[in-house]
Order: sequence, then structure tokens, then C-alpha cells
Amino acid sequence: MKKRKTRDIEKEYPKKEFIRKIRRFADSLEKGRKFRIQVKSETINIPKNALINIEHESTKKEEELEFQIKWKKE
Repeated sequence: MKKRKTRDIEKEYPKKEFIRKIRRFADSLEKGRKFRIQVKSETINIPKNALINIEHESTKKEEELEFQIKWKKE
């Protein structure tokens, strides 16, 4: 198995593309299936038992809402 380096990938998407990705993810959750997504050129496989949380951060100048999906590596 190929070892991956620690990384932090972030990409902005147009609203329509973001909605498509979130809708596909929601459909996978409802059906109890794993989910595969590509961010930039990286393909990520999310297992069906991943933990999901929502995080809100607030400062004097900005606010951030993150939908987080976490799982243990195999």
C-alpha cells in the first residue's frame, strides 16, 4: 500500500458543483454506502461508518462553518 504524506487540501467550488457533491454525499449517507469524492486531483474514499460533525468558528471579523467527516485509516 502506498503511504501518503500529511496534507491539507482546500478548494473552492462554484455553488452548483458544491451542491452536486453535497447531494451525492447525502444520498450515500441515507443509503448506508461508502462515498468517493475528488478534491483537486486527489481521490478520497470515505467509509460508510465515518463520523460526521459540524463545526462553527467565530471571530470579530469572520465566521466559518465546516462540515467535517472523520474516519480511521485502515
